[in-house]
Amino acid sequence: MDPKANGSNLHLVMFPFFAFGHISPFIHLSNYLSHGRRLKITFFSAAPIVPRIQPLLQNSDIVPLTIPPVDGLPPDAGSTAELTPLQAELLKVALDRMQPQIRQILSELKPRPDFVIFDFAHEWLPKIAADLGIKSCLYCVFTALSSAYLTVPARRPDPATSPSFEDLKLPPPGFPETSVTGVRTFEARDFEYLFRSFYGSPCVYDRIIAGMAGCSALVIKTCYEMEAPYIDYIKSQFKKPVLLTGPLVPPPPAGEILDEKWANWLSKFETKSVVFCSFGSETFLNDDQIRELTLGLELTGLPFLLILNFPSGAAAALERALPEGFLGRVEGRGAVSTGWVQQRQILAHPSVGCYFCHGGFSSVLEAITSDCQVVLLPQKGDQYLNSRLVAGDWGAAVEVRRRDEDGGFGREDVRGAVESLMVRVWENPVGKGVRENQRKWKEVLAEDGEGGFQDALLTDFVDQLEGILLNS
Repeated sequence: MDPKANGSNLHLVMFPFFAFGHISPFIHLSNYLSHGRRLKITFFSAAPIVPRIQPLLQNSDIVPLTIPPVDGLPPDAGSTAELTPLQAELLKVALDRMQPQIRQILSELKPRPDFVIFDFAHEWLPKIAADLGIKSCLYCVFTALSSAYLTVPARRPDPATSPSFEDLKLPPPGFPETSVTGVRTFEARDFEYLFRSFYGSPCVYDRIIAGMAGCSALVIKTCYEMEAPYIDYIKSQFKKPVLLTGPLVPPPPAGEILDEKWANWLSKFETKSVVFCSFGSETFLNDDQIRELTLGLELTGLPFLLILNFPSGAAAALERALPEGFLGRVEGRGAVSTGWVQQRQILAHPSVGCYFCHGGFSSVLEAITSDCQVVLLPQKGDQYLNSRLVAGDWGAAVEVRRRDEDGGFGREDVRGAVESLMVRVWENPVGKGVRENQRKWKEVLAEDGEGGFQDALLTDFVDQLEGILLNS
């Protein structure tokens, strides 16, 4: 079938898991694809969060989904953002119960979708799509390195057993020779989560492997310029088409200016002198980590803006966590706040020269393209491997030194990482090299617009989708 016969367009359904760390990459892909291309995009999301998502989507229809009742899951839950970790696992139970609803909606959409682009937890979706004559693509919103290290068949050759944390400290068999030769003990222990089942549901690893095995093609948010060895390894493991979207660095919201409070505060400082420190909305540091982080920032003598978030009771938690007398000692050059901030606008401010973060890949790319140096303090999951990619393979960031067993770090580790990029860099060959690599990657990633780096990757992506239809 010719997808463009009779003037028809490709119709893509986007179906992310109900977590904003997954929803955002699907939104970015939808928005990039919807500009200047003859595509129809339908976006599936939980009804309670549609009002939050709809303003972010451009030129896409949105279909609200009903989350079925599950014991222990709040009735108004729409994403993991409002839930405890165990409640978040119940969202997967609810998702599995949505199969009849999804089948019905897909069967009634007009025109019939050509592809459903789905997330890691929807391993049952390829079968439903195939029954309806629809192709399916699993969209890996993490780096290719993360998928290659953790979620390939070689990682667990015997389905009856799960790898130990000692197994997870080393790459799977056949893994390419790169700077990634293994991970630390505390990181490997965190990776064990992928093989853990909750409430009788399949574990994350099993969901991903089944979804990858059943779909028509894999889609990864990367490109060969960034991750060639890992992309080739994934291809060898799954032996099916692997489509690359590119990094999809979101542009700053058109016409949105930085809040006057932060614009005025940042403008007091010299160009590229401020350290902006933030860990996102769903990554939380414990009190010991906050103490060492804040004292380390204080020791640098640099101006800084620190954003800290907590699972609940932000004001009380912040007061408890900050070292005694800290705010008084840094008054005038250090600001601490909680809640959401305009991250992209802050990174783009002329005074901001360093981004100290958890290693969320989209955030790291935003910093690099904003010409900020990057210091990494990963806290969980793919953040560890993102950090290894950017600091190791690319040499475009530094990571805070930590203990192998528990991931602990001290104020001097924080100070050393920041100062290696921000203080007397000309005397520090490591810091100088990192800054040069950061600028090289900025030039690659910032080549946007029609015919640019990202646009060309998405043109190839759409061509490959059409090729899959033509050859089916």
